[in-house]
This record gives sequence, C-alpha cells and structure tokens, in this order.
Amino acid sequence: MSVLTELAGLHVTVDRVLHVPHLEAPPERPHPFVYFITIHNDSETEVTIRGRKWVVADAEGHRVVVEGDGVVGKFPHLQPGQQFTYNSYHTIGSDSVAEGAFFGVTDSGEMVFTRIPQFEMRAPVTSA
Repeated sequence: MSVLTELAGLHVTVDRVLHVPHLEAPPERPHPFVYFITIHNDSETEVTIRGRKWVVADAEGHRVVVEGDGVVGKFPHLQPGQQFTYNSYHTIGSDSVAEGAFFGVTDSGEMVFTRIPQFEMRAPVTSA
C-alpha cells in the first residue's frame, strides 16, 4: 500500500470563480460556474499530477464526489518553480462549496498530494 505525503511547496490557488449563465446546465442544476485553478510547484522536486478528487456540498446537505485521472485530460509534469493553470466548470442547484486534492508522483517515485482550497459557488438570487 502506497503512503501519500503532502508535499511542502506544492500548492493550489483558486484564481477565479465565475457564474456563467449561458453554459449548458441540467434543469435540476441550472447554475453553471467556471473556476480557474493554478497548481504551483514551489518544491525542490519534479512532480507529475496523476489525478484529482473533488467534494462538492450544497446547501441541502447533498455531496457529490468527483474523482478521476489527470487534470482536464492532461498529466502535468511540473519542474521546480513551474505551474499549471486550467479552468473547468461545475453546475449547481443551490449554494455550494467545493474542495479537494490533486494527487501526484515525484521524480523519485514518492506518492504526494496537495489540497485544493475550499471555494464557494453561490446561486444567483432570482426575483419571483
């Protein structure tokens, strides 16, 4: 069994979270949000990001867990001092918070992770 270590110097910033109402969304989750994320490698070792896990919790207490390989279909290889920026989107039905982690492997084979800071997605108030 592999041991995961939180790698000092590998960190994530949530750069922007935008409500984008013109994106496609299902009726039960009509509020699409685009988020912009940067993974920073300020450690002294190379890291390849291999996967991610998100937990999105809404105002009604429902939780959705999203896991998968890579990041937006890529496996970023970050040298010390490099960063990887991407954007993606999620649809919500009510105010929600998201957080999670990215998982990677160092050039020496150590399994590492870094946390994705919690951020909010607030459904716009509509007038009746």
